[in-house]
Amino acid sequence: MALTPSTIPALLARHGLRPSRALGQNFLADANTARRIARLAGIHDGDRVLEIGPGIGSLTVALLEAGARVTALELDRHVIPALEETVGADAIRILVGDALRIDLDELLGTDTIDHDARPWSMVSNLPYNVATPIVMRLLETAPTVTSMLVMVQREVGERIASGPGTKAYGAVSVKVAYYARAEVVGLVPPTVFIPAPKVDSALVRIVRHAQPPVSVPSPDRLFALVRAGFAQRRKMLRGALRAELGTNVESVLASAGIDGRARAETLTLDQWAALACVVGA
Repeated sequence: MALTPSTIPALLARHGLRPSRALGQNFLADANTARRIARLAGIHDGDRVLEIGPGIGSLTVALLEAGARVTALELDRHVIPALEETVGADAIRILVGDALRIDLDELLGTDTIDHDARPWSMVSNLPYNVATPIVMRLLETAPTVTSMLVMVQREVGERIASGPGTKAYGAVSVKVAYYARAEVVGLVPPTVFIPAPKVDSALVRIVRHAQPPVSVPSPDRLFALVRAGFAQRRKMLRGALRAELGTNVESVLASAGIDGRARAETLTLDQWAALACVVGA
């Protein structure tokens, strides 16, 4: 059942539901946008798709139309009856849980014998307030999820996909680039949601690298350096990284081929990796 601005209020009323601001519930109310997301995600018949935060099923319908085998993870147990009415109780696998806490190995079947060797895609309209930590958790701990198409707040999407020298480029951008290639592939106006958010949304495609594009002694050390550099992004690196690298910060930076007067937002992933290699584990 496709959901529209005229059918969603009735569905919510039947199940005694109101969108929760605390849970970031903005229900997609445009079937064309949902189909566009499924198309941009490259979903084909039989693909295994994890949908985080399906809500009442607007995007789920489009994923099923594309032939996906959907596993839906929903934090709010109260919306499950409405989701089942929208898609059919037996059409998808529905789990209630928190994407930031659930055992991803168990969720994705990586601790069991699975005769389907195809990887997972994650396609989701993510709540704005938890979008970045959800994306990062999947990149860090769920290697069987090889691609994502997420709808997030535009500012967040630009931060995830930005490159060096841009205003949105930050620690998250570098960390994502270590694990995957990310790009903003579309924008979505507030008018296609109920209730309408106050900002535009972005569609971000994330494709995991088969191997990280740089080699470092310790990814954790790499990310610690990146966080330190961006924590004081207005400072030159020789000042921003002094607490991490000590009084010989300038010589360490020079050994990595980095000008101590540079700022964090100008460094590429390769440069951050060169610094991490000089510093070591």
